[in-house]
Amino acid sequence: MRVAIMGTGNVGQALAVALRRAGHTVIFGARTPDAARADERTVRDAAAAAEIAILAVPFEAAGEVIVAAGGFPGKPLIDATNPLGVADGELSLTLGFETSGAERIAALAPRAHVVKAFNQTGWENMQDARAYLARPVMFVAGDDDASKAAASTLVADAGFDAIDLGGLRAARLLEPLAMLWIELARKRGLGAEFCLALQRRGAGA
Repeated sequence: MRVAIMGTGNVGQALAVALRRAGHTVIFGARTPDAARADERTVRDAAAAAEIAILAVPFEAAGEVIVAAGGFPGKPLIDATNPLGVADGELSLTLGFETSGAERIAALAPRAHVVKAFNQTGWENMQDARAYLARPVMFVAGDDDASKAAASTLVADAGFDAIDLGGLRAARLLEPLAMLWIELARKRGLGAEFCLALQRRGAGA
């Protein structure tokens, strides 16, 4: 697939490595493309050239990217963001049970087909999920079945066990799951080199 990654930070760069390894064509959408890099274009041009886009910018920048892209009309848009902020001196989610970051993004991009994925682990694990003995799990949620299937293909090609969690409303579960990974990795001493996995009964027998 032709994939446009919006954002050139750690998450975007790691996903680009994994997806290119699997044979996908990846370009970056950047506010100010680096003329020395052939794989960087403006956000609008990258979105227009791609079959599917990945939003890999801080959550608070999502609205600006959506506007710059022209709303991603008719395209699958994978939301890899998490609505993070600081409350009482602690990193936490800024949205909770009544809505999710993904649903807010879908409201900002009503002509896109938003799918939640690639948000549940750190960027350190996205470049090569094959390093784990048990395939790490990555849940996928979205309201458009075809877009969710395309996103699941990318998730699987990046080395994750892609599990369909239903409609986009399920992002209300996936963003707290990301917060759990952050808590364990950053505050509880596990570090970044761990992932969550599903163990199915009898799978190792």
